[in-house]
Amino acid sequence: MHVVATAGHVDHGKSTLVRALTGMEPDRWAEERRRGMTIDLGYAWTTLPSPDGGQAGREQLAFVDVPGHERFVPNMLAGLGPVPAVMFVVAADGGWMPQSAEHLAAVDALGVRHGLLVITRSDLADPGPATRQAVAEIAHTSLGDVEAIAVSAVTGEGLDELRAALGRMVSVLRESSSSSGPVRLWIDRSFTIRGAGTVVTGTLPAGTVRNGQELLLTPSSEPVRVRALQALGEPADQVSGVARVALNLRGVPADLPARGMALIEPGRWTLATELDVRITPPATDPQPKFPPELLVHIGAARTRARLRVLGAAVAGLPAGDGRGPSRPPADVTAPAPIYARLRLRDPLPLHAGDRVLLRDPGAAGLAIYGATVLDPAPPPLGRRGAAAAAARELSGWPDVPTAADLLRRHKLLRAPALAAAGLTDVPAAVAGDWLADPAHWAALRAELPAVVADFCARDPLAPGMPTEAARASLRLPSRDLVTALVGGDIVQEGGYLRIFARPAVNVATAAVQTVLDDLARDPFAAPDAERLRALGLDAKALATAARAGLLLRVADLIVLAPNAAEQAVAALAELDQPFTTSQARQALRTSRRVVIPLLEHLDRARITERLPGDLRRLRDY
Repeated sequence: MHVVATAGHVDHGKSTLVRALTGMEPDRWAEERRRGMTIDLGYAWTTLPSPDGGQAGREQLAFVDVPGHERFVPNMLAGLGPVPAVMFVVAADGGWMPQSAEHLAAVDALGVRHGLLVITRSDLADPGPATRQAVAEIAHTSLGDVEAIAVSAVTGEGLDELRAALGRMVSVLRESSSSSGPVRLWIDRSFTIRGAGTVVTGTLPAGTVRNGQELLLTPSSEPVRVRALQALGEPADQVSGVARVALNLRGVPADLPARGMALIEPGRWTLATELDVRITPPATDPQPKFPPELLVHIGAARTRARLRVLGAAVAGLPAGDGRGPSRPPADVTAPAPIYARLRLRDPLPLHAGDRVLLRDPGAAGLAIYGATVLDPAPPPLGRRGAAAAAARELSGWPDVPTAADLLRRHKLLRAPALAAAGLTDVPAAVAGDWLADPAHWAALRAELPAVVADFCARDPLAPGMPTEAARASLRLPSRDLVTALVGGDIVQEGGYLRIFARPAVNVATAAVQTVLDDLARDPFAAPDAERLRALGLDAKALATAARAGLLLRVADLIVLAPNAAEQAVAALAELDQPFTTSQARQALRTSRRVVIPLLEHLDRARITERLPGDLRRLRDY
């Protein structure tokens, strides 16, 4: 299946043409048929004849018929937004009109590249003048050079030629369509059916939707399940884009879905509230003056947005990849792209590279601008000059940014964030699902030794730099990234980082050695506070030496040799079990100041067991 939208001035025969091609009535409302004017979106479909006239190769073609009156521009944009091709209608007896220009500006802003020009009412006037003017106007847009067909829906003249031209366009569309992308179905109708519940319809641009599939209804992120599925009125188990589909939903209140909402695959789209875009001004308005607030259209959705201009394209740098919408005349210089940040009132599911349309509904003239989404979740603009710097950076990006572009800007991103931005060229993770810009990662690896060395110089008695302190100093979002950076001269032990060549205790080594020499002569004669003060060892220094394994600290200011516990066990094993504190003190030839914290240390280490009264025993006895 393929989907084509109509476009053109009001009362130029769009609906009449669709009716003649399909045999179906696109105007759904009685008021539309009474007034002879399309107000809302209409839908119809047909099967095109095969090139050889047989049954094989016949293509289904659905039409989205849009209103042409200026009062219904939002409805027109809702129908045109998700559709990859357009049938542009100009009446032979009416010629080029204001809404022709506005519809063409919308087509151009959305970057639609496939289309036909149909000159209707050729039975009422010579189609030549209208054809020449319309072809000239369209040539300077994203549609470029289009095939033109003159028809009369009343006499049937030219309809066979139009069907053949539609078949040729469909052949081109078939080559560019894809069913491999994630589902994003913009809802253009929502209603209820007795016994079935909530039904929504829309144009599926890409991806495959299936019965039983779970989707998210945005912007509320309400989970829903596809209960039943139809395409062009026929039940189906699955439908791939591009297609017109109707979904019967389970798990959603009947009054919740509305036009402009979207059904998306979880985790595959960025629900954007701020985005950086490249705006392509038309050649007729190369330096537009934007109001502070605009309407943003994409698919069937529209929402208000605050706009902040970041800057224009930098001279000498290519802006994008040359796939922007408008193609100005040869004698007209293409306007410089404008870079801006949009703050949306309602979140929209977006990918990097999406096309959005910006519209100023309060402007006196035509004010429609196309924009390409470059970053659907941009970093904040904090420091002075950040906006201009952002514009300079974005100037070098293609219209569809790569993972490398976003990583170069954000420095660090999680893989799901890049997947939600629609990027598949994802590099290998550096830690968990964290991805890093290679240049930034190399700079962090080079910076870490200096950060650790500086910390250790400021606190020489510390066992090293805490991992959390290193994370904060390097401004990293996760301690896992610090661990991944460790290497070379940096080692990580027990939550601390230190230089590999640096001993755990340096300036206090001589004082600790003096304590160890004293204990070698009398293992349980722990130095008292006065002796420790004389050696320059405070509680922090003793704790550091203990963590380094140079001393056994049994209390804040009571330290013994590292093997004191083993020596104590050997001496206590000679006693009758159980034993008293006094007996232990005598066996170890020490004081109560030392023996009580030592025995408590042995209790905590489950070497000894405390019994009722003043008794203990070795657990192995």
